[in-house]
Amino acid sequence: MVLSLHLLWLPVVISTATAAEFNTHYCGHNTTRLTNTTYYINLIHVLDSLASDNTLNDSKFAYRTAGSSHPDIAYGVYLCREDVLPNDCRNCLLKARDDIFMTCPSSKHAVYWKDNCMLHYANYSMHSMMDSAIFVPECNKSNISKQLSEQRRFWEAARVFMSGLATEASTDPKKKFAFSELSYGMKEKVYGYVQCTPDLSVVDCGRCFQGSIDRLGEYCLGKQGARVLTPSCNVRFEIYKFLGFSATSWESTSTGKKNISINIVAGIVASIGVLCVIVCMYLVFMRKKRRALTLTDDSEIITEESLQFELRTIEAATNNFSKHNKIGEGGFGGVYKGVLPNGNEIAVKRLSKGSGQGALEFKNEVVLLAKLQHRNLVRLLGFCLEGEEKILIYEYVPNHSLDYFLFDSTKQAQLDWSIRYRIIGGIAKGMLYLHEDSRLRIVHRDLKASNVLLDEEMNPKISDFGMARIFCGNQTQGKTDRIVGTIGYMSPEYAMHGNFSVRSDVFSFGVLVLEIISGQKNAARFESGYMDILCHTWDKWKHGEPLWIVDPNVVESCSKNEVLRCINIALLCVQEDAELRPSMASVVIMLNSYSVVLPLPESPPFVSHGRARRMTSKMLEPDNSVSKSTVWGTDTSLITEVHPRS
Repeated sequence: MVLSLHLLWLPVVISTATAAEFNTHYCGHNTTRLTNTTYYINLIHVLDSLASDNTLNDSKFAYRTAGSSHPDIAYGVYLCREDVLPNDCRNCLLKARDDIFMTCPSSKHAVYWKDNCMLHYANYSMHSMMDSAIFVPECNKSNISKQLSEQRRFWEAARVFMSGLATEASTDPKKKFAFSELSYGMKEKVYGYVQCTPDLSVVDCGRCFQGSIDRLGEYCLGKQGARVLTPSCNVRFEIYKFLGFSATSWESTSTGKKNISINIVAGIVASIGVLCVIVCMYLVFMRKKRRALTLTDDSEIITEESLQFELRTIEAATNNFSKHNKIGEGGFGGVYKGVLPNGNEIAVKRLSKGSGQGALEFKNEVVLLAKLQHRNLVRLLGFCLEGEEKILIYEYVPNHSLDYFLFDSTKQAQLDWSIRYRIIGGIAKGMLYLHEDSRLRIVHRDLKASNVLLDEEMNPKISDFGMARIFCGNQTQGKTDRIVGTIGYMSPEYAMHGNFSVRSDVFSFGVLVLEIISGQKNAARFESGYMDILCHTWDKWKHGEPLWIVDPNVVESCSKNEVLRCINIALLCVQEDAELRPSMASVVIMLNSYSVVLPLPESPPFVSHGRARRMTSKMLEPDNSVSKSTVWGTDTSLITEVHPRS
């Protein structure tokens, strides 16, 4: 027996139960229900209404009431696991309805959980109300390892994994569920699932998930699998597949398609569903084709006229690309400020005609940015293709790039801690959008201070997607022989072997966070000499002096708890083992929720100054060996050139 907030529940603990065997319940006490009372009759009507509800085939969720006056109104909620077929969904409800009357014969309030569904009734309204005070933890009897250190390591990986799913599910405006799989170790995988009732708000759904995930660690630390059940949400992870669909079908599920195949009937249903989806996708495609930019082959770009600018319009806006309008220099060409006839200010990126990469990078940015819309990404307004001219037109961001303020001793003070903390959070959200929330999975590959622009309110906007790569379908990583980017920000697996993934961007983000906190470039002269910022930070962290890296301009005004948390997160992001780095979803959660206990980081890679210089000539092609800082401001004297860093 477990006592939780004065509510008694009797969990049925099983370690190897199948879906058909599992059940547990909660019976509210001191709420005597008498047969043939008005409330009891209303309750029967509610449960019968749920059982006959045809909408369960689609939503897997229903809420019903019966009665007209308190305290006799009965309320009922039914939630089915997303992978369960409609017929099994209904059968689970019918069985739960029968069982709950047997197990809770005198309760006006009860919850019954089965592996496939949950039935919840009460004499008060439960709609849009988060209830996690009632909870049932279930733990696998087997530990992941006999060693306590390995148990803790496994739990930290599982916790971050589940927190990422929680963010994904809670922010989904309709479905409120998510599932995926996580590679752990050489061969093992962890499978996770989270779900809350769709009537909950984003905040309440997130709170329910986070509280349940915390209880996973409290009750089931180091176990091979565990779940926590509440009336409002449930979370579960196992080292075996326990769902009727695979994690590889997540991309199609998240866009509204169903890909569940567990028997012949399911196959027939799925086939019909796929046919419908194909028709819908075609209609959506045709609709978006009229307003979005698409690429038909390697040489032809098709777009609406509203996205295409005439060259003469751009020449007039920039005073024929006058040097007085030049506000920056990107990796593949100059950036100019322009003013359109309607008075709107723009930033014009004119790709170098002599660049061997010009056409490729141009297409890359157009295809990407035309489809990306996020407050922390620079917005593409259009493009121009005439003759040899390849031009991109962006929104004008007035406050230059982050490095313009961050690495200038006379301007650093303008970035107080509140601004820096907001910049860190904004960059994290922008990267999360690229990695998980946009229609494509995108690896930026060149996240750095000079590629973060600041708007009039000093909000960050990630820019320069010329080196970005798109991951399609279930692809999670890639390999290239052409290393591009900036030394110091590149992850070791990318810099040394050409392996890149979203975790490569996480590494770059960690370096950038340390730069924002310290006000120092990633290779600079510290009190102990010229060294890498990762080495410097790790040295202070090990000796219990992490606050020594903080920029003196913000030491007095900063929140020490926020700074310490950001340093911890940054060190987690720059761990040498890419598998140990958190996802950007986890980073956003860790930045926004102090209830999430941060794991201790392992050591980052150390690259000496001399070694980095030797790597530069070996890895980088001549036209990419210098990463130029883009400064989108109004003073042409602000153009800076940043050489590869160690």
